[in-house]
Amino acid sequence: MMQFSVIIPTRNRPGPLRECLAALSRQEFPRDQFEVIVVDDGSEPPLKEVPGIKLLRQLRAGPAAARNTGAAHARGRWLAFTDDDCQPAADWLTVLAGRLTERPEHLFGGAVVNILTGNPYAAASQQLINYLFSYYNADPGQPRFFTSNNMAVAAAVFRAVGGFDTGLPRAAAEDRELCDRWLHQCRPMAFVPDAIVRHAHTLTFRRFWCQHFNYGRGAHYFHFTRARRNGSPLRVEPWRFYAGLLRYPFTVAAIRPRRQATLLFVAQAANALGYFIERGGWGRSPWGHTNRR
Repeated sequence: MMQFSVIIPTRNRPGPLRECLAALSRQEFPRDQFEVIVVDDGSEPPLKEVPGIKLLRQLRAGPAAARNTGAAHARGRWLAFTDDDCQPAADWLTVLAGRLTERPEHLFGGAVVNILTGNPYAAASQQLINYLFSYYNADPGQPRFFTSNNMAVAAAVFRAVGGFDTGLPRAAAEDRELCDRWLHQCRPMAFVPDAIVRHAHTLTFRRFWCQHFNYGRGAHYFHFTRARRNGSPLRVEPWRFYAGLLRYPFTVAAIRPRRQATLLFVAQAANALGYFIERGGWGRSPWGHTNRR
């Protein structure tokens, strides 16, 4: 039986995708024991076939739907998710296979490392992810959040949980929502720090702002969905979460911490704007639910 299906959603990023596929070609894991599935989420022009890669195409529906499309066509016993702007380390699948063999019922998340250290916006985005890991995964025995660009799970368990929420048409909070639903079903999660993916997401100020604006929109969807599932009021993180975020670059000896803290403040401003626009109650939300005050 095929051991792994590596699933990569992509749209209009052929250059980074080539680097991702090149990194996967250097995996130490036996090549006949894993397949690579690329899901083209409405690229213009459409991606061309790549030898040795299973290419699936769909009309633009977002990365959550693309990952589910890949999972639906996967032959592997295990699913490993990454993104087209990521470069998994050579031992990535080997490390994940060891953990999945030991604990096949777990959802595993690995470490993400920014390799664009000269890009301040990419560095700030990575600082945000690092902070989220430190905040939500403070108890190593009970992690609560992994990113979808470095995640692995048994295929049968992923399907039983219901996959990613396809109500999210943009890269936003689909990983948060999956982790929360996973825990809601009392399923275990574990962090694998030596399963490393290198991230190369080139950002300008405008793209940085738009990224975090969309994260804010996704955050509202996430909180709305969680409240509905739990039958509880709509709640967000406490103020200490945001205060800790702005202090974070100074506590980890980041390069140019003042600039990093300023960009994290900008990111949260964009996030808040996106969140409150979604909450504004202006008719039908593009996330697929009706906004409510």
